[in-house]
Order: sequence, then C-alpha cells, then structure tokens
Amino acid sequence: MSTSITIIGAGPGGYVAAIRAAQLGARVTVVENQALGGVCLNWGCIPSKALLSVVELGDKAKKAADFGLTLQGPVGYDLARMVARKNKVVEGLVKGIAMLFKTWGIQHIEGTGEILDQRTVKVVHRDGSESRLESDAIIVATGSSWPNLPMFPIDGRQIITSKEALDTTAIPASLLIVGGGVEGCEFAALYSGMGTQVTLVELLERVLPLEDEEMSSMMTRELTKRGVTIKTGTTIEKLERGGGSVKAVLKDGTVVEAEKVLVSVGRGFNSKGIGLDTIGVQVGPRGEIRVNARMETNVPGVYAIGDVVGKAMLAHVASAQGKVAAENILDRAREIDYRVVPAGIFTLPEIGRVGVTERQARDEAQARGDNPETAIKVGRFRYAGLGKAQGTGETTGLFKIIADAKTDEILGAHIMGAHATDVVHEMALAMQLHAKVADVAEMIHAHPTLSEGVMEAAEDLDSMAIHLARRR
Repeated sequence: MSTSITIIGAGPGGYVAAIRAAQLGARVTVVENQALGGVCLNWGCIPSKALLSVVELGDKAKKAADFGLTLQGPVGYDLARMVARKNKVVEGLVKGIAMLFKTWGIQHIEGTGEILDQRTVKVVHRDGSESRLESDAIIVATGSSWPNLPMFPIDGRQIITSKEALDTTAIPASLLIVGGGVEGCEFAALYSGMGTQVTLVELLERVLPLEDEEMSSMMTRELTKRGVTIKTGTTIEKLERGGGSVKAVLKDGTVVEAEKVLVSVGRGFNSKGIGLDTIGVQVGPRGEIRVNARMETNVPGVYAIGDVVGKAMLAHVASAQGKVAAENILDRAREIDYRVVPAGIFTLPEIGRVGVTERQARDEAQARGDNPETAIKVGRFRYAGLGKAQGTGETTGLFKIIADAKTDEILGAHIMGAHATDVVHEMALAMQLHAKVADVAEMIHAHPTLSEGVMEAAEDLDSMAIHLARRR
C-alpha cells in the first residue's frame, strides 16, 4: 500500500512537495485555506513582477526617441488595467497548479488544518464543518504573514502592506515606504516609475542592508535618480492620520506627509494555532519551526518546509525544501544544502546574487586568522563595457565576483543590471559544481551577450579582462 501524506499549505513549498510526493507514488492530500500558490503567487513574487514589467516597458518607451522610434504622446500608466492584467496572470498560474494536482491525483481540500497527533490532521472547512485526515506523514508548509505592529496599524487604505499595494487601482500622489529591504526597494522602483513621490525610510545605515555594500550603494544612486527620497539610519517615531494623508515624524524631527504608508518590515511565522504544541514540535524563539537538513522536526513523521522554518525565506528555497521532505518521507535520503542559494531582487535595474558579500568574505578570512585584505580577490566588469548592453541601451550595471585568493574558489557573485536575475545562475551552477574562477573565465561565452560580463569579471580577478583598460 502506498505511503499517505497530508500537507498543510499550498504555497511554493507545499504544492511542490505534493507533486514530488505524488511523482514518487504517494497518496497526497493538501489542505489550504486560501488560494493555491500561497503568498508568492497570489500576493508577492508574481504580482509584483507583473506590475514592474509594465514600468520597465514604460522606462524603455520614454527613451524611444533616442533609438529612432517615434511614439505619440507621453507615457502614461493605467494602474487599474495593469492590476487587471496582473490578476489574469495570477489566475492562470493558480489554475495551472490545480491542473497539475488533478493530473497527479492530489486531493485538494479547502480549509484550515490543525495537527491532532503524529498521524491526524483536523480540517475546518470553509462552511465551518470539520473532518479528520489520517496519513503516514505530515508536512507543515504554513508560510509566513505580514506582521502586526502597533506603531503601524494596518487599515488597508492609508496604512497598507504589500498585499494592498499590489491591488491599488489608483496611482497615489505620494507614498511613504517603511523598510528599505528587498520588498521596500522593489515597491519604491514600481511606484516612483509611475510618478508617485516616494520616500523610503530604513532603520539601518543603507538600503538593502543584507546585500553587498557596492550593490547597495548603486541601488541608492538608481533610486535617487528615479526621484525617491531615501532616509537611512532613522526611525518613525509617530504617525498621525488625518484627512487624505498620513504624517510621519522621524527620529530627527523631520515630518514626512504621504497619501499612503506601505509597511515593509519583515514577516511573522505562521506556526501558531496549528497544533504544534499539542504534539511537542520544537519551535524557536521567533516562532520558527526547528528542522534538520532532511526537513524533519523533532517529532517523527512530522516535517516542516518553507518560510515557517525560518531559513532562507525565498520561494525557490521553499520548493527545494518541499522536494527534500517528500523524498525523505519516501525513503530517498536527501538533505538540503544552503551553501548555494541564488536570489533575485526585482528592482529597476535588477540584482542577482549568490554566495557571500565582499564584507562577509573578508570577515570570514579574518576569523580564520588570514589577512582580510589579501585573502580574497574581487573581479568587476561594468555593463557599459558590453556590446550587447550598448546596443540595447542597458548600460547601467556591474558584474562582481568574489573568490578565495589561494584556492580560486568562488565565494560569491553579485550582478546589478538588465537580466541580472537570470544571468546570475551561471555563477550559482559554477559554485554548485565547485568550479574555479579560471573555469568561468576560460569558458567560451557567446557574443554579443550580457553573460560575457561574467567572463570578463572572472578574468578581472587576475587583471586579465580583455575589455578593461590597463591598470597603472
């Protein structure tokens, strides 16, 4: 008799785990109280990229005359139509998951799951009725949610989260974004591109504080060029709502007035109220479910994946964890490796990165007792040096590779510019296969392409880049 698995949650972790388990012969039931695809597909990754693609197209249209293309009238944005198109894209992808479930024989139950014991999940259906599911294993994939912060009382109208920001059909005249991380910078690029006066406030000393400092500095410059006002190293001490605007008083006394405030300061783990305490699943101090490399909790037969485990909170990491959990349940021993996790930031321009930042590499060298100034080497190459970038007018950007000076091991790669989130995977694969910098430099790259910038940056680690002037 085949193994039975109950999965609570159908985000990028849960639905991928379900399909992989079904592919391996399991009988799978997925309990989800919202839409298939979770936050990523419905209120995050995909919707924001659908809207950003329009602004990116608008940016190109504004430069049409420089390319010899005549367009009539100024570029304008119809946000209601943009949102309608976004919804159509999302709807199609949600239907695609439902179709995959059907073809693989996966049962989807609309409701909320709660673990009663190691084999039993109670489901509260949307009509209030209840049922029980018995299975050989349980996978918790409940994800994360927007935080509830007293300082920023979300009302969905003036003080909003990314969910409301993606469904707004009227372009606000002004927007205050609280938090200069990935999400905050993406929305700053989106709304400033449509003409909104954006102010971005970040507690730490720079935007994108977890990214490479060089990339952070470049993003500050690019957002500023788009008209975004950036306030770093400060906090909002008080919010005052009145009429059609919100006034924010910063720590230094500066007052920022905006039509809407977008709160973009982290997410909370959805680990409460799902029965974890009933069966003794260990939870960390932030509410994250503790798991090992096989995605097992401390309770046999109970696994957890995705944002709720508090590792790298990225959709593709959740999907990878889902595959690992499903395969371990079905006796295909596998562990997850976080050493090589590429990530994309869909600002304008994009950022793609994998591995450590330059600062992290130097700190790690110092911790080993090595000289941080000589233990690593860095190669750079600017988009402006590429024929493809010049031909397409996408000359803003930088390729950066960090490597161990002794072993030539690739430690990290950071790319900012057109299609950076796609191009970075060459470096991710190189790291996954333990390729050296020389391997990347010596691989023949097609011309003219943006990927040539990777080759040139790899060559630059040894001052051998063909299209860089000789250093004096």
